[in-house]
Amino acid sequence: MKLVLGRDDLAAAALAAAREAGAEPERVDIKPVHKASRGFVNASDVDLCELAIVTVLQAVAHGKPVLLLPVTTLGRHQHQTLVTLGGLSVAEVEGHSVGVRAWSQTTGVWVRGFLTEQYGIDLRKAHWTTYEGHHVEGAEDPSWVRRAPEGTKLPADFLAGNVDFGIMGNELPADDRIRTAVDDARAVAEQWSQDQGFVPVNHVVGVSEAAAAEHGPAILAAYDAMRSVLTAQEEGGPVALHPVGFAGLRGAFTKAAAYALEQDVIPRAVDYDELVERTCTALGVAPSRLGG
Repeated sequence: MKLVLGRDDLAAAALAAAREAGAEPERVDIKPVHKASRGFVNASDVDLCELAIVTVLQAVAHGKPVLLLPVTTLGRHQHQTLVTLGGLSVAEVEGHSVGVRAWSQTTGVWVRGFLTEQYGIDLRKAHWTTYEGHHVEGAEDPSWVRRAPEGTKLPADFLAGNVDFGIMGNELPADDRIRTAVDDARAVAEQWSQDQGFVPVNHVVGVSEAAAAEHGPAILAAYDAMRSVLTAQEEGGPVALHPVGFAGLRGAFTKAAAYALEQDVIPRAVDYDELVERTCTALGVAPSRLGG
């Protein structure tokens, strides 16, 4: 049973629990963790894998044998990830160029959703550039999105001034010229989450259908162990940063699915209850076993 998890504490807990449940788990070390997504989604080359929330939605929409295990491995606010080098503001996105690593990158989906909902931006009036393809085979960029030349990287392109705005999370380069396009982005992000009742979750856990059939008890044990770690670390506050369980993730998945459909990231609507049913059927459990 092969696992890919970016956090050492969650990986250790999951490995120990799976082992105690009778499996022979092995952690596959892939960094950055998103590089494991393509092999997992398209070839099931590992059994349990940390995935971006939009990758889960896209995989299900394209008929891949991927299940959601409702554990948040990376929860964070996203408004601060829209950046610029100059004096441009978020209100000026229309008519300017915006770079994002991949059209299906979850951070980009959240930010584009904010642009339309909060700031009234028509996404088709901006000039979008992507730098990588999708993790899910069969997915393509919309016709109104440009792909950068092969080998070009967003951070370098952004610092060179070739795009006016960039959407970058962990790949944000260190440069004193960079500023957030949203004024008081952290405060805006926190208020958005309070208003919505959830954070814009980034990474969760996926399980292959084959693994659910072969290693069901170990997967459930791993879920329990990761839930315990995250619950113990939760600092409280108005909104959980790392929600666990189907009920805890409903808001984030539902909103992300709506954004993804509006942005031509997924070819059909994906209802959250479809994800719940798929997982519970494969593992032979009621939704309550996995938090809702």
